[in-house]
Amino acid sequence: MRALVTGGAGFIGSHLCDELLKAGADVICLDNLITGSEENIAHNLGNSSFKFIKHDVCRPVNIEEKLDYVLHLASPASPKDYLKYPIETMNANSVGTLNMLELARKKGASFLLASTSEIYGDPLVSPQTEEYLGNVSCTGPRSVYDEAKRFAEALTSSYVREFSLDAKIARFFNTYGPRMRKNDGRAIPNFIWQAMKNDPLTVYGNGSQTRSFCYISDLVNGLIKLMKIKVDSPVNLGNPCEISILELARIVNRLFNKNENNVSYQPLPQDDPKQRRPEISKAKALLDWEPKIGFDEGIKNTVEWFRRVYG
Repeated sequence: MRALVTGGAGFIGSHLCDELLKAGADVICLDNLITGSEENIAHNLGNSSFKFIKHDVCRPVNIEEKLDYVLHLASPASPKDYLKYPIETMNANSVGTLNMLELARKKGASFLLASTSEIYGDPLVSPQTEEYLGNVSCTGPRSVYDEAKRFAEALTSSYVREFSLDAKIARFFNTYGPRMRKNDGRAIPNFIWQAMKNDPLTVYGNGSQTRSFCYISDLVNGLIKLMKIKVDSPVNLGNPCEISILELARIVNRLFNKNENNVSYQPLPQDDPKQRRPEISKAKALLDWEPKIGFDEGIKNTVEWFRRVYG
């Protein structure tokens, strides 16, 4: 089995490469390192089953080897990153998706698109099922990511209809764990890094907005199960355990033996979702998958990794 992983030097992509290698696959990692890092894959560079190509998915790539899977994860994914690289984000999910779909079609490979819960926008229903069509601003600052992923889903679905391509769409919900960057911009790495620096934790709005955090090993396990089956509609991969941002800040403060109310309130960013919670009955039925790592265990693992790497 040989898999191409775009964005393979990123947080999620590098963990996916690791698990594919453990499963005995040959892995080609493609990344332009705009937000990924060679440090995430350094431990695999001496592995004969692993190949790294520094390349932008927005340019066609010539892969000589046979491919069984094309797993397209390449894209800036945190608000800080996609607001810094808006055009690059839209290109990675439009032109880049087109290039990877074409590669999968020519190679006779299965295709998997890494989509996101952000396609639901600021949802008006909870939990969010795969059938919910979303509440998305198509012109706001977050649209460069939200609408880009919606386009990527539409393009992937068109290849399924037009060419009978074996393609899957996974919608990720707030993945976290080791290898997140300390300046990532998302809540968990932000809070941990601020706590390590003895700074107040930045909470936007009043902190009542919720997220559902899924530990990295659970997500990767779901991805590998999804890539191996045939399914013609998107699948949510996330942990239904919902938590407010303010409660998250209090948990992180307690882990660092700080006053749990050591927070700094800032205005809520435009179009910031008020709620996130996945409905995962489809993943349970199709993949026999559900998260196994509880939040208490996952956040402690993540804090330990941050202390070890940045401490």
